[in-house]
Amino acid sequence: MSRSEGSRLQVAIIGGGITGLILALGLQKREVDFTLYERASAFTELGAGIGFSPNAERALKVIDPEVYRVYKQVVTATNAIEYFSWINGYTDEVSARLLIGVDAFQGGRRSDFLEAWSKLIASDKTKFGKELESTTEKENGRVSMQFKDGSVEEADIGNTTPENFNELKKVIGCDGIHSRVRQLILGETNSASYPGYTSKYCYRALIPMEKARSVLHEDRIWREGQPLNRFMGIGHNAHYIIYPVSKGHFMNVLFVVSDPNPWHTEDDKHTAPGNKADLLRAFADWHPNIVALINLLPESLQKWAIFDMFENPAPHYHSGSVAVAGDAAHAAGPHLGSGAGFGIEDGLVLATLLEAVNGKLQNETREDKAELCRAALKAYNSMRYDRTQWLVGATREACTLFHWQDKAVGSDFDKFLPEISKRFHTIWDNDIDEMVNECLSELERTLAG
Repeated sequence: MSRSEGSRLQVAIIGGGITGLILALGLQKREVDFTLYERASAFTELGAGIGFSPNAERALKVIDPEVYRVYKQVVTATNAIEYFSWINGYTDEVSARLLIGVDAFQGGRRSDFLEAWSKLIASDKTKFGKELESTTEKENGRVSMQFKDGSVEEADIGNTTPENFNELKKVIGCDGIHSRVRQLILGETNSASYPGYTSKYCYRALIPMEKARSVLHEDRIWREGQPLNRFMGIGHNAHYIIYPVSKGHFMNVLFVVSDPNPWHTEDDKHTAPGNKADLLRAFADWHPNIVALINLLPESLQKWAIFDMFENPAPHYHSGSVAVAGDAAHAAGPHLGSGAGFGIEDGLVLATLLEAVNGKLQNETREDKAELCRAALKAYNSMRYDRTQWLVGATREACTLFHWQDKAVGSDFDKFLPEISKRFHTIWDNDIDEMVNECLSELERTLAG
């Protein structure tokens, strides 16, 4: 039976960040029709650094080998056996190391990844300037979307008549921590529709590598002509992380500070004006090398509040034919470097399930087509909920360890290493092939009732 003789799935992706792009590319590879709606006028993202953990790299290969190939072109490769190294912030000595692997946990600039991946998406599959306002789901499984510009996107897209073609639209919200789709699923008055302050804020910057080399140990930056990855300094109520991006031309730096005060801005933004003096106070008694690194920053800085979904987690990630993924579902802090990686895992699971549904829809004798599509999102929720909720909590626990606030561990690196190691390995050791197979089995179990 040809595809036009049956029904087909049409997926609306809300949000063109990393999760949205990866989902789009996964669907494109699997010949599942989609449209990506992005509220900005182009694919844009801050130029700050981002790293991808080993599980995320394996998922990219399964999403589409071409997506992985482009990823390898962008990352700052080290071509070496890599360790995650933790530094005592007061002595500047490496006090704990965790083996990552060869060419693992590599990083780059967010904007570079978005630019490279967006070029792989067919140009007619993206609509810019589209900010979602509401959705309406109909009994037959169709969903219409109302946007703030007054436009409405309906499920019946294309020239085929309803008599011989039934297009079922699913909406996947990949619209980040401030997700409108999450609000529509859970309700605007539900506290789980909104993130909460973690009592941590950060400053981040890209420092030219030559400047960074002037104040840091050479063995923290370079080995045999290759940039090194992943050093973190930890201490009382603060930590920092450094790693190379832009093929080693810049050092990405992130300074995180514990904050006992509530976060408040008049416009409810997660950013506020900051300054270098504030950062110097937080790290005043740290090793002089770190103070010197801070002094490379400009006087005026942007302070970023770190929010997550820990205190009021979403009880579920879908409702009917609408679902959320990535930060829209389970926003976590940056401390385990896995938010984007878990969004990539979400994208792979969704692409796998929706491909399976798209195949089943070709059977024109089926009478449960709308329910079939909803079953895929139920299976997605079952597959992803526990692991992603674990990440949100584990990330908070990790920052407590980094800031020497865990009473059982404190500043004891012998106790610290096994605690942080088990959390990282829970992330890194995810069997991607098994995950793909299990999500298909979960779909069949869901359909069987």
